[in-house]
Amino acid sequence: MIVDCHTHLTNETDPSEHLEGAEPVDACIVLATAGESNEEANKLVAEYVSNHTDKMVGFAVMDPREDNVSVDGVAAVTEGLGLKGVVLYCSGSDFHPCHSRAMMLYGSVAELGLPLFFHNGGVLGTDAILDYAQPYLLDEVARAFGSMKIIIGSMGLPFAEQSLAMVSKHENVYADLTVKAARVWEIYNIVLGAHERGVMDKLLFGSGFPFGKASECIETLLGFNKLLSDTNLPSVPLSTIRSVIERNSLELLGIEK
Repeated sequence: MIVDCHTHLTNETDPSEHLEGAEPVDACIVLATAGESNEEANKLVAEYVSNHTDKMVGFAVMDPREDNVSVDGVAAVTEGLGLKGVVLYCSGSDFHPCHSRAMMLYGSVAELGLPLFFHNGGVLGTDAILDYAQPYLLDEVARAFGSMKIIIGSMGLPFAEQSLAMVSKHENVYADLTVKAARVWEIYNIVLGAHERGVMDKLLFGSGFPFGKASECIETLLGFNKLLSDTNLPSVPLSTIRSVIERNSLELLGIEK
C-alpha cells in the first residue's frame, strides 16, 4: 500500500489537480494549511475528503494560542469535521512548539488518540521563525506524550540530522520523507543517513503536493542508486527504499480510513 502522508489543499488549489496528483497512491493525507482563517481551511479539507473517502484522509490545522485546546475543543475540530489528525505550523505561525498552550493541546490530542503532524520545516516563508523549525524542540513533546504518534514534516529541513536523531530516540516519532527530485545530493544524504542509523522504518513517504508530485517522488526514490551509479559512494538496498514507499502509514499512525 502506498500512502502519501503529506499533501496540501488550499483555496488556490484545484481539487481536480490534487486528485490527479494522488492517482499513483492508495491513500493520501491532506493537511489543512494555516492562513487567515483556520476554521475555513479545515472546512475546505473536510468537504474535500468527505467527497473522496475511498482515498483521502484530512488533518485539521490548529493554533493553540487561539483555539480551544481542551479535549472537547480538539474533538469539535477533528471528529466534528471527520478529520483524523492535527497539523501545526509553529515556525510559520510564530509560536514555540513547547508553548504552554501548545502543551495543553498535545495532551488533548494524545487523549483522543490522534496523530500530530509538525509542519515546521521544508518550504518556509520569509517571516517564518527558523528557530521554531528545529526538530530537537519536539524532544520535550515526545518525552511528555510518549504514546502520541508524531510526524516531523519534510524531514524537518533544513535540520534533517536533528530529525534522524529524534526518530532514533523516540518510538512514536516519525519523519516524512518529502522528496525534492531536483535536490539529488540532499536526498542521498538523508536516505543514506537513515539507512546507516537503522531508522528507514521510521520514514514515511510524502510528496508535499502541490510543491511535488507523488509520481515524481516515487520515480526518484526507485532510481535512488542510479543517481550516483558512476561514483564509489555507498548505496542503499532497493528493498529498503521500496519499504518506505510501500509503508502503510495510516495503519502505523492508527488511522482508520
